[in-house]
Amino acid sequence: MHVNNTDIPVKDPRTVMLEHEKIPKLLLHYAIPAVIGMLVNGLYNVVDRIFIGQGAGEYAIAGLTITFPILIFMQAFGMLIGSGASARVSIYLGKHNRDGADAILGNAIILTLITQLLCIVPVMIWMKPLLIAFGASERTLPYAVEYLTIVVPGNILTTLSFGYNAIMRASGYPKKAMWTMIIGALTNIILDALFIFGFGWGIRGAAWATFIAMLVSAVWVMHHFFSKNSLVRFRRLAMKLSWKESLEILSIGISPFLMQLLSSVVNVVINRSFVGYASTSQDADIAIAAYGILNSFAMIGVMFVLGISQGMQPIVGYNYGARLYGRVLQTFKTCLSFNIAVSGLTALSALIFPYALTRLFTTSETLTDYTVTAIRVGMCAFVFVGVQISSTQFFQSMGMPMKAMVLSLSRQVIFLLPLLIILPVIIGGLIGVWLALPLSDALSGALAIMLVVGHVRRMKRMTHNTAELETETEKVID
Repeated sequence: MHVNNTDIPVKDPRTVMLEHEKIPKLLLHYAIPAVIGMLVNGLYNVVDRIFIGQGAGEYAIAGLTITFPILIFMQAFGMLIGSGASARVSIYLGKHNRDGADAILGNAIILTLITQLLCIVPVMIWMKPLLIAFGASERTLPYAVEYLTIVVPGNILTTLSFGYNAIMRASGYPKKAMWTMIIGALTNIILDALFIFGFGWGIRGAAWATFIAMLVSAVWVMHHFFSKNSLVRFRRLAMKLSWKESLEILSIGISPFLMQLLSSVVNVVINRSFVGYASTSQDADIAIAAYGILNSFAMIGVMFVLGISQGMQPIVGYNYGARLYGRVLQTFKTCLSFNIAVSGLTALSALIFPYALTRLFTTSETLTDYTVTAIRVGMCAFVFVGVQISSTQFFQSMGMPMKAMVLSLSRQVIFLLPLLIILPVIIGGLIGVWLALPLSDALSGALAIMLVVGHVRRMKRMTHNTAELETETEKVID
């Protein structure tokens, strides 16, 4: 007689812990490995730029910054599938449906191959025209082309390592997911030092270090999901394209996808604003390099907040699927408190130590002076980033793509893009570009608070009604 996994409650210790462990301890259990993994990932990106800045100069940093829109655009498709699949896997496990979780995983790998093929080929064909349109000058274009020629074909490895690492974490393996990031980061840092300073390869060395590191991470992740010991794994019958599973993945993944996609657009607008408002082409290159350094520092804070939020995701997803709404709310409140503290400390550090942070990347006095001012202005409202990311992940984890999408779009479309267009005209010049960053952070944070407060009130009523129903049921049984 055939027995379907759907009919048997999953009694794996990981799911028992998600349902019964105390929330602060449970969040730390999932968040600490995620934070370490994300910080290590952010750190090796930062170290990458430090090596490039110290080994190849300020125009190499500017060239690398010019590549951000293309890299972010390609990573958006990894977020589309990885975030959507990880949230759905958590929800299926919360419903004790392991077959459904396996089907999501199998469908995700097919979607990954299709989307990456559609990304890589056009970028390789039109690379130079795109970079010039995005603000590259004759000084920065060679660096950007040299880097992307190596990194773009390997983007499928990036998608496999980062996207499926989120699924690994969501299915109850936070420590193993942490090691994915650590292994890749250590590989990249060691090879960066060897290729850039040992072999003298410059930005080409950084590109090869990134490619090899992503290959190592991708092999590690894929080995996990092909293992029979994995709670969720690749099964031959489940590895097929299904419209049902595809829509389930894409409906949730669309929010982080749009967030990444619009981040790419914003980076283009920022770079073009620097080119348009700078007095000379060389000044524009310096401004773009400064933005790259600012992004590097902000990335550390964002990675920390994302790690905590990703630690929240499997807890919220599972308990929401199990209708344990009180645990859902407690998890979010704990996560939000941590993230506000982290983003606040990040902003404070930027205001106090901008010079020391800048000198890590460059010895150029011109670039240093410019970047110090940029960091102080651009990071002054960074505390709201913690609120926005926590709230977006909260809605995404519960399978509410529309609310998550509104928060994602708020900063990139509703606030930041108009501010980037209006402020430089009103205030005059580049300072308007820099002021758009903290203003959009503050406004999107305020919108996140409004949406979350309304939803939390509804969930509290649901929790109260559920408790009353359980009480009445117990009376009937007695």
